[in-house]
Amino acid sequence: MIRLTSGHKSLVRRYLLWAYKTTREDFERIERKTTQLAVDEYILEYLSKGKMEIPPEFKAYIADKRKDELKLKFADANKNKLHPQYIYLKNRLAAIEAAIKYFLGIHEMKRLRRLFEEEFTRRILEARDH
Repeated sequence: MIRLTSGHKSLVRRYLLWAYKTTREDFERIERKTTQLAVDEYILEYLSKGKMEIPPEFKAYIADKRKDELKLKFADANKNKLHPQYIYLKNRLAAIEAAIKYFLGIHEMKRLRRLFEEEFTRRILEARDH
């Protein structure tokens, strides 16, 4: 293991935190399409079973999300091949997590994940745009 002075460790920690945050945000921007689509399709199915009138805007919203997911995550329309940028982000995130564990330890990795989740939950709860 590379030994870092306390000053260097602080710089390494901040850089790894920044790299983790920005890469995870980019990766999750794509992943959200898949998870949101699954939830929205469940809601649509649930509403359909109840013989409820479903606004055409909701169906169009789901169709648009499906197109976005295909474009961002997959290199082909059949979902057979992942998009190179998606693969890169997934691999970069794994490498950054490995670097955090190497330089700062597994406990710091767990702490950063928790902080990230808390921050994004806070952002959702405080959002005023919807």
